[in-house]
This record gives sequence, C-alpha cells and structure tokens, in this order.
Amino acid sequence: MAQFLLALRDTGRLDGMSPDEIEKVIAKYAAWRHSLIDRGKLTSASKLHDGEGRVMRRGDDGVVVMDGPYTESKEVLAGFFVIEAEDYDDAVELARECPHFQFGSVEVRRLDPPRR
Repeated sequence: MAQFLLALRDTGRLDGMSPDEIEKVIAKYAAWRHSLIDRGKLTSASKLHDGEGRVMRRGDDGVVVMDGPYTESKEVLAGFFVIEAEDYDDAVELARECPHFQFGSVEVRRLDPPRR
C-alpha cells in the first residue's frame, strides 16, 4: 500500500467565525480523522500553527531565512494528513470525504519511500 500526502490549503475562511462555529468545524475534522483511523488509513496528521513559520531560500550569500508564510498568498498550507491508499484513485476517494473543501483545497501527492 502506498502513502499519500493530503496537503490542506486554506483561504482564510475561518476568520470571523464564532467560537461555537469553530468548535463545530473542529468536530468535523476530528470525526473524519477518526474514520480514517478506524479504517486503518491514517499514518499521520497535523494542523500547522496559524500565521507563524519560516521560509528558507538559497541566496547569493547562502541560505536566507525569512518570516513566513506570506499572508498575501491566495492559499497557505494549513495542515496535512498522510494516508495509506492503493493508488491515486483510492487516495482521491478518501480525500473527497475531508471537510476542508469548505475552506480551501486539498492537494493529493504520492510519497516516495525514503532511500537509504
């Protein structure tokens, strides 16, 4: 069975939600995560910390570290799930159930196993 990354890209639609509305959203994600666990499909998952990170790039004088992610982007990486699936079709079907489509997009990418 192959592993796939589901990268959740967010457009900021949580902004302005009440605490009760946010709790309902969190409950939807938790229910979906538990359904993946119950089916033996979930390998790893995490929500990324809001608004804080670092972006590193090679510059003329070596690696440059900048604050990021940039809020000017249309979408920012909000979190990820690593799932096990037979193939892309299976991974896409599992991703269809993700509640994240209310807030952005889900990118599905097959992971290569680590090389020694």
